[in-house]
Amino acid sequence: MAEIHFTLKKTFGNARVGCLWTPRGEIRTPAFMPVGTAATVKAMLPESVRETGADILLGNTYHLMLRPGAERVASLGGLHRFMNWQGPILTDSGGFQVMSLSAIRKIGEDGVHFQSHIDGHDEFLSPERAMDIQRLLGSDIQMVLDECIALPAGEVAVENSLARSVRWAKRSKIAFGVQAGRACFGIVQGGTVPRLRQRCAEELIAIGFDGYALGGLAVGEGQAAMFDTVDATVPALPAERPRYLMGVGKPDDIVGAVLRGIDMFDCVLPTRSGRNGQAFIRDGTLNLRNARHAESSEPLDPQCGCPACRQFTRGYLHHVVKSGEIIAAMLLTWHNLTFYQDLMNELRVMVDEERSDSWALCWKAGNSSRADE
Repeated sequence: MAEIHFTLKKTFGNARVGCLWTPRGEIRTPAFMPVGTAATVKAMLPESVRETGADILLGNTYHLMLRPGAERVASLGGLHRFMNWQGPILTDSGGFQVMSLSAIRKIGEDGVHFQSHIDGHDEFLSPERAMDIQRLLGSDIQMVLDECIALPAGEVAVENSLARSVRWAKRSKIAFGVQAGRACFGIVQGGTVPRLRQRCAEELIAIGFDGYALGGLAVGEGQAAMFDTVDATVPALPAERPRYLMGVGKPDDIVGAVLRGIDMFDCVLPTRSGRNGQAFIRDGTLNLRNARHAESSEPLDPQCGCPACRQFTRGYLHHVVKSGEIIAAMLLTWHNLTFYQDLMNELRVMVDEERSDSWALCWKAGNSSRADE
């Protein structure tokens, strides 16, 4: 089986266009990964997700280990067959979810003891177990287990967490071993302290990974601090490896991060927003609950080719959102995921053609509520 490798095709400033080659297909970068946490992208069929232009999905170790269980997924043919997605899949290791979802947890050098948010059952996740779960799931890109602490935090606490994350990364890499056709990414931690981020990057590079993610951001530090952290970290990462900014997905965050040299993104925002009546368009965002849309015969976005825009009016979408109809979540999620893939394609074209007039750049300074104030 062919190995996963990254090809950097072109740069424009710090922005990059490339391709992450996998046996299951090419991942065009910059890339946005729709989130299929529990082996499904909410309100979407797999073929519908593919029609939006997505090359890769994200699944999650924490959620899948709790339900239905990695061993069960493996017995049913692995995650790709289980969820009927034949393209590449990246699985997060579960470190963030342990922090954000488990009310009771105890972190030690061996790993994390925690209670399931589903039924309160005692669970344990170690670097080795996280990699074993991802091996059973059969994901194409596996993430190391890291300790993700809430920000703001004192520098000593951040440094201690970073050191443990590096030790866990070494153990994760050993546990990953050699898996033909699969890749293992390290996760750079260090809070918003530049020297700690740079130190972590150097130590992970010494271990050696197929790609490098920036974790522990978009957790309340604010966009300016996040971008400052990206600016401080990216120069320390190898140019020949993909760079992944974890859990970051507002359009203006994505555009700003692409301009700073990031290649991969994931976020629940487009799907969650779709289930809550919000649509992303080139002019900003629309709240379809707003009464001003009730009698509108306009399409959601005349430049979008998704079914919500081609087949329905804003008036209809307002009606099904207000009525709580399931089709509202389906149509708006499909639209939002299409918008995100259109945005990523526009960013790739921007770099390839060295364009400074791209419509994507209107999101650079923040644009998340301009259309419906």
